[in-house]
Amino acid sequence: MTWTTPADLVSQVTRLWTRGRILCAIVSGEPLFPRRLLFRRPDRRAMAERFGDVREWIRALENGSKAKRGFGYEIDWTEINHRQLGRNRIPGAIIIPGERDALRLIGKEKAASRFCTLAQATMDAFPTLKGWLARRPLTLLEHADDWPRVLAVVAWFKNHPRSGLYLRQVDIPGVDTKFIEARKSLLSELIGLARGDGSEEQLSGARSFELRHGLRAKPALVRFRILDARLAIGGMTDLTVPVMEFANLGISPARVFVTENETNGLSFPDVTGSIVIFGLGYGAELLSDVPWLGDREIHYWGDIDTHGFAMLDRVRRNHPQAQAFLMDRSTLLAHRTLWGVEPSPYVGELTCLPDEERALYDDLCSDRLGNRVRLEQEHVRFGRLEQTLRGIGAPRTSADDHRWSPKTLGDGG
Repeated sequence: MTWTTPADLVSQVTRLWTRGRILCAIVSGEPLFPRRLLFRRPDRRAMAERFGDVREWIRALENGSKAKRGFGYEIDWTEINHRQLGRNRIPGAIIIPGERDALRLIGKEKAASRFCTLAQATMDAFPTLKGWLARRPLTLLEHADDWPRVLAVVAWFKNHPRSGLYLRQVDIPGVDTKFIEARKSLLSELIGLARGDGSEEQLSGARSFELRHGLRAKPALVRFRILDARLAIGGMTDLTVPVMEFANLGISPARVFVTENETNGLSFPDVTGSIVIFGLGYGAELLSDVPWLGDREIHYWGDIDTHGFAMLDRVRRNHPQAQAFLMDRSTLLAHRTLWGVEPSPYVGELTCLPDEERALYDDLCSDRLGNRVRLEQEHVRFGRLEQTLRGIGAPRTSADDHRWSPKTLGDGG
């Protein structure tokens, strides 16, 4: 039987709730009720052939209606004149007369009442959040137990837009650092709207909350090893320092290697006049804040996969002299037995690759060499690393010699 049942009607109203439409209407003041629900009823043939089933169907609808229960849906009756059965009154439409009937029908009266209390308190404190409440009413209910603390955080950041404090130093009664850290996305949105800057472009990355809301961010760190003992700093050759301190480094390496893998960085052989930076990942863009790298010989060693070339491309945007290191077709083919599968290949256009690298990148994107081929840098044999290093010669020191060219270290090695 495909006729609409009382359970179907409850499901329709429940969908209005789960989509936030009932609460949205409460906030916005736009009328949602009375509302006519979707309704399927027997046709004339069914009434003649299944008259008993039709009577049971009508009785079930009546028993679940507001007329019987005191709340819920109302039946809009209509009369039909059937050739065999004569005149009969049957349900013609189902209507939810008001918000209270809808909420009681699906058992959401208490939840709606709680929402109204919290929403009113929110709009009293921050009128600019009314639109957000209308768009995201169920988000408020998801955080209902914590909402007073959420509003306290919003108020603090609205009143201290550029505090310059670390998040740990923010002192809000009843709120600890973990509370804010666990809700950064929600809080950032609400704070922006409360301050009237919710339309500004969202910052990306781990430090976005701090940067956007005037906090002092945890400094980005650079780890590097000095590969020439003559350049050691106070006898130290393995250091991790903030980017700004690295930018003011008191040594002058002529050649800089950049690799993502920590083991590669730790085991990198000694090289005259050189250092190796490692462990930055896509954070290699932080090196754009290091002006002295602009006239250094730079060699970037990443995985031979689509993301490896994407990171190389990013490095070259700020340091066009950067050469690829052990990221060539010859190295890839020499390690075929060690190939892996790249989980989620990068498919964007890269503009800083020479012809040889672009051809290899295109082959990887198109699976011409195999399914999502990937050679992780730590799988490159150490002997090949040593052989390649022997072949690159003494470091250059003239900035004029550092113009980017298509040559890729490792070719034919």
